[in-house]
Amino acid sequence: MRITSIFLCGLLVCLLLVQIGPIQAKTGEKNVLIIANSKDSSGQGHPRIYAGSEPKKDFFQRVNKIEWKNRLIERKKEGLEKYLKLWRKEPDWLVSRLQMNWKTKHSNVYLRGGKFSHSDGGAPVPTVRYSGTRDWATEYSSPDLEDVIPYLDDDRGLYLQRKDNKKWEWVEPPSTGHIIEGINRKIMRLAEDAALMYWMTGDEKYAEFATPIFFHYMDGMYYRNAPEVLDDSSQNGISGLATFEVIHEAIVVSLAVTYDFLFDYFNKEGKDLSRSQAVFQKWGDQIIKNGVPDNNWNLFQARFLTYIAMVLEDDTNYANGKGQQYYLKYTFDTSTDRQIAIKESLLVYDQENGIWPESASYSMHVTTTLLEILTLLDHLTNGNELANYPIVEKAALAAFQYLFPSGHTVGFGDSGHKIIPPENFELLIANYRKYGQKDKESTITGLLQDLIRKGQYERKGRGMFELFFYVDELGEAKPDDTAGGLVTPTFYAPNVSMFIQRLGEGQHAMMVSTVGSYGNHAHSNGISIELYANNYVLGPDMGRGASYWHPDHREYYSQFPAHNTVVVDGISRYNSMRSYNPYTLDNCFPKPLETPEFKKATFSKVSFIEPKTMSNQQRLTAQVQTNLGPGYVLDIFRSGKIIDTTQVHDYFYHNLGQTLQIFDKKGELVDLSATHELTSENGEQKAYDYFTDKRKVVLNDDFSALFTLKSQGQTDNLMKMWVKGQSGQQIYTVNGPRSKAISKGTAPQEMIGASIPAIILRRNQAAWNSPFISVFNPTKADEQNPIREVTFREDGFGTQIVEVDMINGSRDMITTGQSESSYMKNNGIEQHGLLSIVRRSGTGKVDFLMLAGVNVFKYGGWEIISQGKPCTVTIESTENGLLVQNDQPVLLRITRNPGFFPATMSIYKNDGLIETRKGEANRHDPNQVVFRLAEAYDKAVIN
Repeated sequence: MRITSIFLCGLLVCLLLVQIGPIQAKTGEKNVLIIANSKDSSGQGHPRIYAGSEPKKDFFQRVNKIEWKNRLIERKKEGLEKYLKLWRKEPDWLVSRLQMNWKTKHSNVYLRGGKFSHSDGGAPVPTVRYSGTRDWATEYSSPDLEDVIPYLDDDRGLYLQRKDNKKWEWVEPPSTGHIIEGINRKIMRLAEDAALMYWMTGDEKYAEFATPIFFHYMDGMYYRNAPEVLDDSSQNGISGLATFEVIHEAIVVSLAVTYDFLFDYFNKEGKDLSRSQAVFQKWGDQIIKNGVPDNNWNLFQARFLTYIAMVLEDDTNYANGKGQQYYLKYTFDTSTDRQIAIKESLLVYDQENGIWPESASYSMHVTTTLLEILTLLDHLTNGNELANYPIVEKAALAAFQYLFPSGHTVGFGDSGHKIIPPENFELLIANYRKYGQKDKESTITGLLQDLIRKGQYERKGRGMFELFFYVDELGEAKPDDTAGGLVTPTFYAPNVSMFIQRLGEGQHAMMVSTVGSYGNHAHSNGISIELYANNYVLGPDMGRGASYWHPDHREYYSQFPAHNTVVVDGISRYNSMRSYNPYTLDNCFPKPLETPEFKKATFSKVSFIEPKTMSNQQRLTAQVQTNLGPGYVLDIFRSGKIIDTTQVHDYFYHNLGQTLQIFDKKGELVDLSATHELTSENGEQKAYDYFTDKRKVVLNDDFSALFTLKSQGQTDNLMKMWVKGQSGQQIYTVNGPRSKAISKGTAPQEMIGASIPAIILRRNQAAWNSPFISVFNPTKADEQNPIREVTFREDGFGTQIVEVDMINGSRDMITTGQSESSYMKNNGIEQHGLLSIVRRSGTGKVDFLMLAGVNVFKYGGWEIISQGKPCTVTIESTENGLLVQNDQPVLLRITRNPGFFPATMSIYKNDGLIETRKGEANRHDPNQVVFRLAEAYDKAVIN
């Protein structure tokens, strides 16, 4: 194996090491042989995790010239000063605040489900106290270290302050969230910083400060056993040594780094390191034994294993053979039931598009974690480890496809609206510079500087990792290196059931993200959308609740009604978190990752079976750019039970704003009455109970809804919904819980933490042949709405016709069937297929045609006939004639008119002109010219 071979050593070298006789240490397997020497058998000295071959003097001289790294060091130094003063006066001040079993010295810990039950047993020293619960949500605040009671070990639990009334009270561990482990991490980070300062300055006060903290904790963990779970819950396979989940064992990093920087000092002082090394091994074994092997857990665990491996010596130094090579082997090459090796885990990525199968926040965190692991490994091997795992680089760049035009990521599942982690770019840049890849470095530098220019990132450093591994100063960037080259008009990630479509630029940029439920950290949301326009995510997802175990998450945030979707019978739901309920992408334009010549519209059509009620659902969502700047979004949602029984369908749409008004077909304000409907008392799911201010009206005709978003210093942000009427359709306005997905980058400050208004449309019958149809019309109060009116028609067989009249006289006519087999002949249109969009100017001239999934289309002297398969065709009027793109062989018939006499067609492929041919006169209609496209071409120009 390549990695382990790097560390192989000969027996002769091992025999030459200076050894201080074998020291016995309980490890659960064999005794450990401690080598009291600052170098292991391969010649690696300490510190080695962050520091390395660069002489300390050179490191100091270099960082002293770099302002942001200097500031980072000074912050750490200043942060320690207060505690150094307290320590001088009272040497055990900080040690006494460690969360330990100070009096009881219990060696055994017992858990019941995700909660601490009790502890017992005896040890010769105080042992580390176990965390209180798996659930981080708590009603209590984590105390400042000054407020922690020294040597606390009380049957009453912890003494904490409530968040609501600020009163202090005794709290049993299961109600404390992660406070116990959090206090210990806070203290150990101080020890870690002190260890760094000792290494940098040689001042032994820092080592003397950190040493008792480190050994009290490590000795206490040495004599503390792994927890025992008293029931048959899933907790059996996920517990760490200190926390309820092996992925939360972050204190391992601080312990490893402290040990690494103080290793020489410990040896100089004659410290027994056998127990500390045994604890690192025990921790590594627990991580290998427990966890979740096929999602983000696996990689977070691998990060801890890497730190453990880095700090240990060669395998040959330990009687049980568990040293550096052993834990690197289980990190990178050898899989177990609950810890899949990285080389195998990387296959979980979609190898084509680079997306990890979890919600966006978690997916990007996985990539960041892998970049950190590979950076640590490369520091050890100098083998350009990133190049050895190319999917990681691909994934880091694929994250740009998650972005709204604001530069923040989509919020499906348990995600929120965030920027791409800048760490990803910093670590790519560091790797490229180390290995002389100047072009790549220049490209990624441009992306990082774009974040800096937007005020989304500042190079100030948070910890040691940045200090040692980020480049001191950014180099030159390629001109105009922005995210533009890494996002495409549409993007499809089937392994998370996500389709994204983008349209427009600048102030008029729009985006719709359509998601199902597939992969990890998914919600029970059917076919849901997020809608971006007017610089905000106006139609947001709601994010996750207070915690995954909290009622608000289980009952509302992870359920259908918290999303922009359709609920059947008030009960639609399926498993969230780990979910396998994707939709099928039936058709779209443009094709994912392609950038066509035609940029006036995008769309997607997806299909889904809602499993709870066995209902067919289908959603067609299109974006259309107007000639006046702002665009609009058409949303057609069909929903109907497979077995035709009594049924109710609720269409949900949540939008940012403080007010929601309903207007009738004449534009007059409609009064709604308070209602006690939409409640679990009526048999609907618990999520309906989370809505307040419920009001209702019944309307048969088309109507409009207006969401108004007010923000200080800005013009009002408006979202007008034009909604298709239906006999007996019930309209509800409600206020829902806050969105925990939105951020300052995707919503104004006024909406952060505020209630989100929503409209609910209810049908007491199937919404299939007569689906829910809305046109979302985002505008600003200080600009003229480009849409004058929207009208809706249908042919009685499920085909829908939506006409959008513009204030400049142009009209969009959108005709859509249920499928590519749909047929309609009505009002001068003949369409056999899925979708057509026709725009006519005020003079009647056709500005463009967009057809998708169409076999035959005839309208106004235009005929497009597919040759065998349903085709996608766009035809756009330009100064040079007609610009045509097609994905299948098609026959075009174009009627001559006084302003246009089509005669020739120039065909382009592979960016070059390949043929020019004349049109043929239609022998049945001499006024028509016929053109044939025998295959898909890049484009054709007819003039």
